[in-house]
Amino acid sequence: MSSTLFRHDRIWTGDTARPWTDALLVEDGVVVAVGADAVEAGAGATTVELPGALVMPGLHDAHIHTEWLSRDLSSVDLREARSLEETLELVREHADTLPPGEWLHSGRWNHNRWRVPRQPDRHALDLVSGDRVAALSSVDGHTIWANSRALRLAGITRDTPDPVGGEIERDGSGEPTGILRESAQELLQVIPRDESPLRPWLERCQDRLLSVGLTSITDIDGEDARAAYAELHADGALRLRVTKCTRDGDLELAISEGRRSGQGDARFRVGPVKFFSDGALGSHTAHMTEPFLGHEGCGIAAMPYEVLLERTLLAARSGLDVITHAIGDEANRLVLDSFEAVRAEELDTLLRIEHAQHVRPVDVPRFRALDVVASMQPAHCTADLELADEIIGPRRLASYAWRTFLDAHVRVAFGSDAPVEDPNPFYGLHAAVTRQRADGQPLGGWRPEEKVTLTEAVHAFTVVAHESVGRTDVGRLAPGQLADLVAVDRDLWALEQSASAEIRDTVVLQTWVGGDLAFERS
Repeated sequence: MSSTLFRHDRIWTGDTARPWTDALLVEDGVVVAVGADAVEAGAGATTVELPGALVMPGLHDAHIHTEWLSRDLSSVDLREARSLEETLELVREHADTLPPGEWLHSGRWNHNRWRVPRQPDRHALDLVSGDRVAALSSVDGHTIWANSRALRLAGITRDTPDPVGGEIERDGSGEPTGILRESAQELLQVIPRDESPLRPWLERCQDRLLSVGLTSITDIDGEDARAAYAELHADGALRLRVTKCTRDGDLELAISEGRRSGQGDARFRVGPVKFFSDGALGSHTAHMTEPFLGHEGCGIAAMPYEVLLERTLLAARSGLDVITHAIGDEANRLVLDSFEAVRAEELDTLLRIEHAQHVRPVDVPRFRALDVVASMQPAHCTADLELADEIIGPRRLASYAWRTFLDAHVRVAFGSDAPVEDPNPFYGLHAAVTRQRADGQPLGGWRPEEKVTLTEAVHAFTVVAHESVGRTDVGRLAPGQLADLVAVDRDLWALEQSASAEIRDTVVLQTWVGGDLAFERS
């Protein structure tokens, strides 16, 4: 049996009965005693003096796409471009580094940040992509900007009908512009494509996540990521704790294999099934009750409600928890209706709404009544605040309403939605506490009545994030809990009132998973 006594003057435990301590005794990866009891019982244990100004529980990203994030490491990053011209030049420079025939992919372009915020077209992309396929994802992942070669190889013409839950944008003469929204993106899957093995990229991604204080994640991506994580785990190379979701299209496969949420061990577990109810704000495909300002449409329903209900019940009856993406107020209403049907069958399924960005006030109490977790990403608020004002305006909605949900006794779990946002959880903590961007704007925070305290934000990134996938054995530094902890360079609680902007710049010095050192800054 291995026994380690961890010492530090400021250890925040996350345990309401004893929030602060100065010692943790860990045996075989589990905290067995704290404080004076730990020191007394750990007289013969190996002692580790933890560095930095503060020690706290390891953080859990409740919503992250690690395959996307890993693949993005090999792509061009277009997030910071401020014009179409700047975007095209970055694409051109990246294309020149690629071998012949390799796709231009990902990109994470964001036309809402361009000086002229107009979506691009295939003709512009043709100028810099040469004879290779180009299919560049928007920052929110809900729109593809494709070149003419991609459309041609996929057989997308003026006569191609819009798929259910998707849209092929067309110009005034009816020709496809190259913009493919929601399920229309899947039309490109018929094009043959060779990709490098995922595992090496995931290993690099794992290092990055550990370096920012994440000790566990709920991964939203597909079967390739599941296979790579299973291989890492079998080889003893998985240092993160991973709860692995199943995508909608793989639900029948999961059922046939006998997957049930919670199966696995302390390191790698079967998670929920992920469904989509609508699109995203940046792509103007969030499903709203009223049209966006300046637009005729109310967004896109990713699947008809009858299908959503059928799929949700199938998953729940098969022993799989359910998490459903909903951005717009109408999408949230419909998902809650589907969850009401689950509860009517007295199924104890864990239910989450992913994002819950814009919710009718009348629907907020339904989260509590149906025991639905609001799985939210604080950095979405600070990234979207100007866009939300522009296309949603002052209509009466609970928008990025963490305080409203908490006051209604709704469980709130936090994550990043990386690579849509940066996976660094301290960026999310800063956004939750200040509702400001990194530059300190807007002064006082956007809709500041929705701010939460630092303790509440950390609770959402630790205890509730774990609970939202059925884990109560990790998230606190208390007896009986897994010893996942991070040592950081500043005392966040001392900064909360005086200089909360510095929370965002927190540097992780060490990350421990199950009492083992998983990352140390050199």
